[in-house]
Amino acid sequence: MRLSVDPRSGRVRLTLPPRASLRHALAWAEEQREWVARQRSKLPEVRPFVPGARVPWGDGEIEIVWPAGVARTPRLEGERLLCGGPREGLERRVERWLKREALALLSRETAEYAARAGVKVASVTIGDPRARWGSCASSGAIRYSWRLALAPAFVRRATVAHEVAHRVHMNHGPAFHALVAQLFGADPTPAREWLRRHGAQLHWIGRGAAEA
Repeated sequence: MRLSVDPRSGRVRLTLPPRASLRHALAWAEEQREWVARQRSKLPEVRPFVPGARVPWGDGEIEIVWPAGVARTPRLEGERLLCGGPREGLERRVERWLKREALALLSRETAEYAARAGVKVASVTIGDPRARWGSCASSGAIRYSWRLALAPAFVRRATVAHEVAHRVHMNHGPAFHALVAQLFGADPTPAREWLRRHGAQLHWIGRGAAEA
């Protein structure tokens, strides 16, 4: 039996071997409460979209500002994201703006790398998956986690190059990795390492305390 805590969501997973007793497993898991509490105390800090919060955006940060007399639709001015309207629903409005901007950014960079590779991409969409930063279907449809826009630019662009390269090689063989490096213009290994080390933190941005 094994217990684990997902660093992206904080959920506790209990894994049982075949034919193990569920009753005994649950009793054993109950005895591990202190261990679970210690692991959860190490999780990234919750960072909700509230007034005054600073949100990573590429290589910089933007501050959420909730001023009076400003339109409810968020508007970026320099490093300040101005979002008026009622306080209720502010978090949703900010998240919708971030997702819209992330889609536009990822679409532009996908088109850039697709032109460089001489391939066509059927569509670019975004989601909020827990396990994958991007995926490319054989149909040519590419889907990203919108949270890539919260990562440093080199991480985001290396991921885009990775997915576009799948339009040529639907595998992870040597030719594929060589094409990723060629499209990206550098070794993508540091970008993969960054996501391994810090990617879980991106999933806690925009979450409320009640979700922790």
